[in-house]
Amino acid sequence: MRYYQFKKRPTVALSPPLVDTLPPETRLTRRRLRACHECDWVSALPPLGSGEKASCPRCSHTLVKRHRYPAQRSMALAIAAFVALLVAVSFPFVSFNVSGVSNRIELTQTATTLINFHQPLVAIAVIMTIAVLPALYLFGVMWLQYGLLRGRHMPYSRDIARSLAHFLPWMMADVFIIGALVSLIKVAGLAQIHLGISFWAFCIFAILLLKTSQSLDADWMWFSLEGEPLAPEGTLTGTTAAVQGVTGCPTCGLINRLPATGKVRCQRCHETLHQRVPHSLQRTWALLFAATVMYIPANLYPIMTTTSLGSSSPSTIIGGVVQLIQMGSWPVAAVIFIASVIVPVGKLFALAWLCLIAKRSDELKAQSRTRLYRLTEFIGRWSMVDVFVVAILVALIRAGSLMSITPGPAALAFGSVVVLTMLAAMAFDPRLLWDTPPPRPIRHRLNTRFKLATKESVDG
Repeated sequence: MRYYQFKKRPTVALSPPLVDTLPPETRLTRRRLRACHECDWVSALPPLGSGEKASCPRCSHTLVKRHRYPAQRSMALAIAAFVALLVAVSFPFVSFNVSGVSNRIELTQTATTLINFHQPLVAIAVIMTIAVLPALYLFGVMWLQYGLLRGRHMPYSRDIARSLAHFLPWMMADVFIIGALVSLIKVAGLAQIHLGISFWAFCIFAILLLKTSQSLDADWMWFSLEGEPLAPEGTLTGTTAAVQGVTGCPTCGLINRLPATGKVRCQRCHETLHQRVPHSLQRTWALLFAATVMYIPANLYPIMTTTSLGSSSPSTIIGGVVQLIQMGSWPVAAVIFIASVIVPVGKLFALAWLCLIAKRSDELKAQSRTRLYRLTEFIGRWSMVDVFVVAILVALIRAGSLMSITPGPAALAFGSVVVLTMLAAMAFDPRLLWDTPPPRPIRHRLNTRFKLATKESVDG
């Protein structure tokens, strides 16, 4: 009997990609400095482990949040979300049946149907926020992470990475899900509703999109893409960036020296930098005024018109809330009232108040005022619920004279209010709330400290 002896092959050690070996803090011997985007305080980033984050010691704004295996994590979530989106746009979204008349719609029809009713701007806003921008965001994440995992950056990586941060506020898949639920509750008492595969796929997509955006470690990604140049010589921690003539990039976080003109591009991501957002208060006031003007027709004119058995009944935003209350749907009425009335009005008043007290603020109250700004910036997008409700109902309820819904002129006006208030929050620079000149003795000590530090440079 013959015996065969097989030689054992030598194993090849597969080293993980550079992006996932060690966090940036452990690969550098020098300190990594950051200037807070909300209060301008300069801090040094500590070594961070998985699941840990570094916050600004002055205003508690999160500077960096670390994840384990950030490239693989974001890549996997982005692929899963993209597949869920493809399923959501390929199958029926929802259907209804009333008195033998039925209709079935796909996800994209919530936007295309609005074009038939001469609402192209609202249609563009709907399709961009629920499908196009999220798809571009996911493709950008996959493009970047693929290049990082293979060890060679893909073309246009820096431009794509810079654009990801600008996409985030305008992706509203989660808001659309709330709008869909409100629409279905409205119709449930009038017709039989059947949820399609696309509806459940879109719910999964919304969750995965949120997870993808939360898993993206921008600090680690920029370090792996472009490294980290030294901070300007003499940069100090424990004081603001403005008094040192430097500023932090809002996109990649790198601290840059500001020239005398006060305008420069970040040397790592090429984002345009300013010591403060130019004409921040003026731009915020202008956008708030435009939003206030548009809010008047948004409430006076009907947002949609319901036709049932040949009779039409226009409905305003407040009228829709009252109708839901009469139907006994108190929770849904509360959601619509909060999203369409309290949130827009509250945001207008909050931003106007912040603009008024920005130049008279002090550090003791700046903390609470910064929290108010964060709240207004976060809740603004949720006002799109009413616009999505209109888009879904207009596409779904099409049964001729038996029952149909058409969009009203208030849909465009209210959508404009949402966009304008979001732009107003972006135009406001929260660092203005912290820019109160300190008392003279403190200012003198800061100047003395800065002069002494410039003699002995600090490696950033």
